[in-house]
Amino acid sequence: MKLRALLSIPCLMLLAANCLQARESAVLRNGFSISHDHHRQIGSVTRLFLTASENEFVDTPSENILGFEPDADVPEPQIKNIPNALAKIQPALTRIVEKAANENQLDPDFIHAVIRAESNGKSRAVSPKGAQGLMQLMPQTAIKLGVKNSFDPAENINSGTRYLRELLARYHNDPIRALAAYNAGAGRVEHYHGVPPYRETRAYVASIIRDFNRRKLEQDRAAKSAKSTQTASAKVSDGN
Repeated sequence: MKLRALLSIPCLMLLAANCLQARESAVLRNGFSISHDHHRQIGSVTRLFLTASENEFVDTPSENILGFEPDADVPEPQIKNIPNALAKIQPALTRIVEKAANENQLDPDFIHAVIRAESNGKSRAVSPKGAQGLMQLMPQTAIKLGVKNSFDPAENINSGTRYLRELLARYHNDPIRALAAYNAGAGRVEHYHGVPPYRETRAYVASIIRDFNRRKLEQDRAAKSAKSTQTASAKVSDGN
């Protein structure tokens, strides 16, 4: 699955989204779905356009798509009441995330969603299994990445983001498998030829996808609102 992103290479965009009116979802064989505005067949792949403007799209092999379903409408209040995916992450960390994301050619919102799922923005977090810091690096993983202090926000985020980039490259830019490997380990993803049948891993992947989508939906609504305001202001000016 190839996904066009803000930067020059693929990253996660609007998978399994809570969707807007008149959208549709491509149901995939791996159990997930991709919400999109419309689609187009291009050779052996199907291009799923995430917006009506066609500036952002997902290319996925047509054989991986079971079919298409209309998205259910989501009332406006539900979107507005969803907590911002970045709300519990300190502003200082946002700058670290943006720098790490840019260096690894990933979407910053993707990294924010992973941090929220892993530690909820707590730099001193330690899991029952021993994972540490904002992106919950396991000690052995931290050693391989050359991490000296997993509780240092910058070092943890830089290394965790680099590890995600390596996993994306390993799985040919398939964000679902990359996230599953980040959670359960690459060995288990290869053993099951995809997302392992673990409730924790499937919930983990789904939560990051939802969190990422919420942020993008909020951004889309904010952009449309700003455009409407500008249009209204221009009409008033013309009237004067």
